[in-house]
Amino acid sequence: MTTHGDAASDLGTSVVEDGRQHGDAPDERVGPGRSGTPRPDRDLPDTGVVPDGPAEPGGGSTPAGTSPPGPGPDPLGSPLADAPPPTGTRAGTGTEPDLSEALAGLRDAVHATAYPLALADAGQARRLADGLVAQLDDYLLPRLARLDAPLLVVVGGSTGAGKSTLVNSLVQARVSATGVLRPTTRSPVLVCNPADSAWFRQGDLLPGLTRTAEPGDRPDTLQLVSAPALPAGLAFLDAPDIDSVVDANRALASQLLAAADLWLFVTTAARYADAVPWELLRTARARGTVIALVLDRVPPGAADEISSHLAEMLAEQELGAAPVFVLPETVVDGQGLLPDRLTQPLRSWFGRLASDAEARSAVIRQTLDGALGALGPTVAGLATAADQQAAAAEALDDRVHAAYRNARRTVEDGLRDGRLLRGEVLARWQEFVGTGELFRTLEARIGRLRDRLVAAATGRPAPSAQLRNAIESQLVTLLRETAAVAAEQSHSAWQAHPAGAALLTPELARPGADLPERAERLVRDWQRGVLELVRTTGGDKRFVARSAAYAVNATGLAVMIAVFASTAFIPTGLEVAAAGGTTVAAQKVLEAIFGDQAIRTLANRARADLMTMVGTLLDEEAARYLTRTSAAGVHGDPGERLRRAAELVRDARSRTSLTGTVPPAGDDSGAGDAGQAGATPQVGAAPAVEEPPAGAGTAR
Repeated sequence: MTTHGDAASDLGTSVVEDGRQHGDAPDERVGPGRSGTPRPDRDLPDTGVVPDGPAEPGGGSTPAGTSPPGPGPDPLGSPLADAPPPTGTRAGTGTEPDLSEALAGLRDAVHATAYPLALADAGQARRLADGLVAQLDDYLLPRLARLDAPLLVVVGGSTGAGKSTLVNSLVQARVSATGVLRPTTRSPVLVCNPADSAWFRQGDLLPGLTRTAEPGDRPDTLQLVSAPALPAGLAFLDAPDIDSVVDANRALASQLLAAADLWLFVTTAARYADAVPWELLRTARARGTVIALVLDRVPPGAADEISSHLAEMLAEQELGAAPVFVLPETVVDGQGLLPDRLTQPLRSWFGRLASDAEARSAVIRQTLDGALGALGPTVAGLATAADQQAAAAEALDDRVHAAYRNARRTVEDGLRDGRLLRGEVLARWQEFVGTGELFRTLEARIGRLRDRLVAAATGRPAPSAQLRNAIESQLVTLLRETAAVAAEQSHSAWQAHPAGAALLTPELARPGADLPERAERLVRDWQRGVLELVRTTGGDKRFVARSAAYAVNATGLAVMIAVFASTAFIPTGLEVAAAGGTTVAAQKVLEAIFGDQAIRTLANRARADLMTMVGTLLDEEAARYLTRTSAAGVHGDPGERLRRAAELVRDARSRTSLTGTVPPAGDDSGAGDAGQAGATPQVGAAPAVEEPPAGAGTAR
């Protein structure tokens, strides 16, 4: 690995996504949903790696020859003195939810909001939602519950940048695998002082990763290593490559960076301008993560030129406050570690940070507050996407409702415009009336016996049965046709909508397979209902008494015909000449017997009953579509639910002081506080590269 410059600049402000804070005492945790007693440690041994070299001098105190870091400007404008104690105390007061409770509510709201419809921004919304839930689970909630837990430095960077070699050199032991094969780091490695291992073993931070003491290649594990040379209160996490060719490694790297209190970004002189790292740096800036950079493998004589260009790029991205450490090209020793003289400035910088509880707290709080501030825009985007999902579902439902409303209207028109009186129904009605069947069946009950005898003798159904069958056939045909048209219209409407097209299946273009059977059953049930209505109708006792003396069947058929005609039995068009006389005569007989108002009342009630049953049938057909949008779970107002949850977090945050003053990192060479907000990053001059001693490792 290479070394960085002699002068370290201040800790710059950056944006953290999921900041949780740790401290020196991992034995006490307080927060909503957590007991005051820590969970028992998992059965994981302390690995206690002991380096071959001596422990870092002064690891727990300010290095000799330097003065303790003093207070610097507060980039967020909130004095540390106003902050609550860095123990797990409740942040809120009164009846409003405290910050932890508000974050837990936001987490539930985000987790419960789905983006299943195939809209243009749905995939991005799902990724953002998953990332936000992971950030809350991995970092924000556990960090807010334990502001005093150890500070976590996530070491990230591009493939082959030398992250693992740098981590090994900083802790003076081979704790993370290195090599020429890529990717080297497949599962993350977390290195901490033995005194801090209990906090990381209990798994509040990054709870989705299984703790292990052995190296592995599974991205869902976290290897824990104890290194006595690393000061207490500070931990390094060697993350997979941010540009790994393995999708799972890239996703894990992003997840780990979102759980960092401080991101140590490692790049090389050959790759510092690559697009992928800068995209993540911009993300970190937007989240408020505190960032430091290591420019590795700088060729001799090129440090000034490359460092200046990097400083310009950082300033353009509003990251000029981030400290930059330059490490020249060099060779590693027999253990694969960088020379001490090259890593000493960076180790000293971290050593001062570890020894100063106030500085650690300021970094943690600044990162945490930046992450909280970044929640608002993210949730607002998710709420907009949720609104679009609900609007798309409503639009799809509206198209289906419109198609089946048209189907219902078509049936209503068919009952009123006389079309059902044509063809077979008209012929059977003429036969029923013209042969005198109607009048005979309106006589005493002997008429029904005569019908049975005639049918038995001739082998043909009585005219009344033929008429009833014709009515059934005509109605079933109308229902099947209208349902088919509605299904086709709904299918076409959904096909034209991107979200609807993704929900379609071929069978939706046609009515349900059992529609003919259900339509026939509907008509038969309705016909029986009409007969029952004639038999039991109330309100006109005289009608009830008279109907008891005549055949209910004949009256019921006449009522059915009345339902089909808006012109009171009189057919339209060419049918008038052929059937007008008989229908009018039949109508007059019925009105004379039962009264014209009774017949109209019966017809209106029978028509209403039929339309109710038709409406149920069409609703069942429409449900084949509507259940698909309902199953998506996006109805209602999911966007407003997210906005309310985010507002509670904002209110709780406004009542909680988290920001603090980030002190300068110190400068052994007297270079000054170049790392303050708005300053150009301090870049130290790289020491001259010496020839490696005999037996040294490979060049880097």
